[in-house]
Amino acid sequence: MKQLNDRLFRGLEMLMVLCLTAMVIMVFGNAALRKLSDFGLVLFGGGIDVSEEMSRIVFVWLTFIGAVVVMRENAHLGVDTLVALFGDTGRRLCMLLSDVLILVCCLVFFWGTIRQAPLHIGNVAPITGLSMIWVYGIGGFTSAAMGLLTLARIVRLLSGRLAPGELATFAGEFETGSTLKERLE
Repeated sequence: MKQLNDRLFRGLEMLMVLCLTAMVIMVFGNAALRKLSDFGLVLFGGGIDVSEEMSRIVFVWLTFIGAVVVMRENAHLGVDTLVALFGDTGRRLCMLLSDVLILVCCLVFFWGTIRQAPLHIGNVAPITGLSMIWVYGIGGFTSAAMGLLTLARIVRLLSGRLAPGELATFAGEFETGSTLKERLE
């Protein structure tokens, strides 16, 4: 199961690399074409309209896929300075509370994406003609994936099967085993 999970996230990371590469090519290409047109060499009308719109769509995908990958790595912003002051019980309680809030937000986000989908299917992008569900639909994937990751962590927390360093990472202890409380004393 862990190997499948690792492969899945490795695939998401590769998709992020492809998105970033495509964005760089499209944005740089358009900038170069515009600059060349300043010197009298007009190619593709001074830019490629489709690449401007596609780079925006790809940026949305990059951001939302990145949110899922970062969630798996426990690297989202948090108030670990406060959590680090607590002992194991306080940390577990904070983890449970934050995960429940995250799960609620994921459910609301997923529900909103599903409710808005019929509206976006018929709405098309002005240049490419792509259905806008390709832009807004990624919210369904992101909310579902983040919700499942959060639900899995809640199950591990409540069943006492958290990985050894997972609680320490949640409290912001990435490099050393010492707590903020110990470092402040």
